[in-house]
Amino acid sequence: MSSVDHGGDAGLLGPGWSGSAAAAATSDSAFLRALLDAEAALARAQAALGLVPDGAATAVTEAADPGRYDVGALAERARAGGNPVIPLVADLTKAVGAEYGPYVHRGATSQDIMDTAAMLVAARTLDLVLADLDRTAQALARLAAEHRDTPMPGRTLTQHAVPTTFGLKAAGWRSLVLDARDRVTPVRGSLPAQLGGAAGTLAAFGAYGAAHAEELPAGYARELGLAAPLLPWHTLRTPVADLAGCLAFTAGALGKIAADVLVLSRTEIGEVSEGSGGGSSAMPHKANPVRATLIAAAARRVPQLSAVLYGSMAAEDERPAGAWHAEWEPLRDLLRTVGGAARDAAELAEGLRVHPEAMRRNLGRTGGLIVSERLSAELAPVLGRARAKELLTELARRAHTEHRTLRELLAGEPGLKDVDLDSLTDPARYTGSAGVLTDRALERR
Repeated sequence: MSSVDHGGDAGLLGPGWSGSAAAAATSDSAFLRALLDAEAALARAQAALGLVPDGAATAVTEAADPGRYDVGALAERARAGGNPVIPLVADLTKAVGAEYGPYVHRGATSQDIMDTAAMLVAARTLDLVLADLDRTAQALARLAAEHRDTPMPGRTLTQHAVPTTFGLKAAGWRSLVLDARDRVTPVRGSLPAQLGGAAGTLAAFGAYGAAHAEELPAGYARELGLAAPLLPWHTLRTPVADLAGCLAFTAGALGKIAADVLVLSRTEIGEVSEGSGGGSSAMPHKANPVRATLIAAAARRVPQLSAVLYGSMAAEDERPAGAWHAEWEPLRDLLRTVGGAARDAAELAEGLRVHPEAMRRNLGRTGGLIVSERLSAELAPVLGRARAKELLTELARRAHTEHRTLRELLAGEPGLKDVDLDSLTDPARYTGSAGVLTDRALERR
């Protein structure tokens, strides 16, 4: 069966975002809708101030139906002027008709519409991201509460350090997710409309009869559900930089969770596993941690995409050549990549399987050496600090070479006959304040 390639981006090379709600919210069709929404809102805002007839606002709004326009043709024609707004305005004007066509896009510049559409797409996508972050946080809260006291090895620099609990680890993951939410939320609420005209002075609107043109951006923003800008921000790219920052943080926060899951789900560790692991094209026995893999991939891509947006802040004059043009693709990639990662994180957290028996087994891999820190503190009053350190250093060496447990070796020391070695060498009894810290973390909402 053959198919025709229309050049659409179906996400063949982007399984992390393909099929996600964020993918739909950032598609060419979604951007077209946002561009048309921006044009229609401009007509309505001007009508509200008596700058254009009410009939013009109605006609433009009715004509702003994405189904009436060919995205592919607009993309091809965008090359002539460097952006898709120019051909879209021509098509929209034709669709509106001769009577009200002159009121389409009146007083605006292409960047007004492009920036506003980008903010609309960002707002719609961030709503989806926030919903998935909430799902993830709820699932991690359940895991943290359930495994508040489930002991596991704490690892530093790839090695066993001291015991911790899976509850504390899950609570830490949740804390990062909530940090991401708390960064995305204010950015979502502050995304502004853009309206300044050719050089950010609103002069054209005054020429068309606006006595107080400075009032128009606020009305425009209300029509769109966006924030009212204090100033036109053609070269003041704080909103785009804020998006870059909160999206990069979110990717990193979710990437930390993925990195831990990837380590803990290794065959030789086996402390967690994904609820529905992915298969292998060559090895039938494998159940790969696919969700974590895709999140990890997103976390590696996002910082570089964000860097392009930060780099575009250095924009010359009142409207620059190339700086705002450079933002469009990386911003969309950021939104859909982080949106896909948030979806995968929610699925990962909701389906994660925890294996306490493997955690307990791994706690015993060092033969009790994982509690040597505790023994150093507890035996110092009994043997003296210097002797305790000397003894534990020697017994740690013997535990490795003789393949014996620290408990066995300590039992042979005459000076420790009255010491409760079973308690002191039990890793599950040396998790410090992990439970209290977990409880504290779960109080956060």
